[in-house]
Amino acid sequence: MGGTFDPVHLGHLVTAEQARAELALDEVVFVPAGSPWQKVRDVTPAEHRYLMTVLATAANPWFSVSRIEIDARGPSYTVTTLRAVRREVDERSRAAGRPDDELFFITGADAILNILTWKDAHECLALATFVAATRPGHDLANLEREGLRDRVVQLDVPALAISSTDVRQRFAAGGAVRYLIPREVEEYVRKHGLYGTAGSGLAAAALP
Repeated sequence: MGGTFDPVHLGHLVTAEQARAELALDEVVFVPAGSPWQKVRDVTPAEHRYLMTVLATAANPWFSVSRIEIDARGPSYTVTTLRAVRREVDERSRAAGRPDDELFFITGADAILNILTWKDAHECLALATFVAATRPGHDLANLEREGLRDRVVQLDVPALAISSTDVRQRFAAGGAVRYLIPREVEEYVRKHGLYGTAGSGLAAAALP
């Protein structure tokens, strides 16, 4: 499951769990973007986003968090990540005697609708089956027109009305975020003074 996770919220977790259940996945690996090349705004430092994602997923034994993009140099490209993960999946599958294991890439419908602007988009679609978690207001009919429908599974997730943008704005305005993000993530944000919060005397870039 790829994303900026700035910050990770309950919509992400609900999406991951619903995908796991509906698609009978063995595990869901969260992959926070290292340096997302299509983001025009400033993004919170990668280590903060990684640690928040670890905190958010720790209680679910089917969830894990990968540093594959966090530790990579330069811009984060989905195709580079998928190539590496595909090799790992193929190696593990052969070792376990399951040569037909599938790889899925879970992301939001808004990202899916921009997929043809991604680097090596058609190779991305060949490496994995994409799972589009739908949000209110996003029409996936464009996938039909672009001939992508057979490579994308639609996943209806009402909780995706929650957005990281809204959570950041709420933090900055001193608004309520409880029940939108995990409690551990809220405490981390306030401790480190992220998203315009006061912090606890630590610099925003300080890490534990």
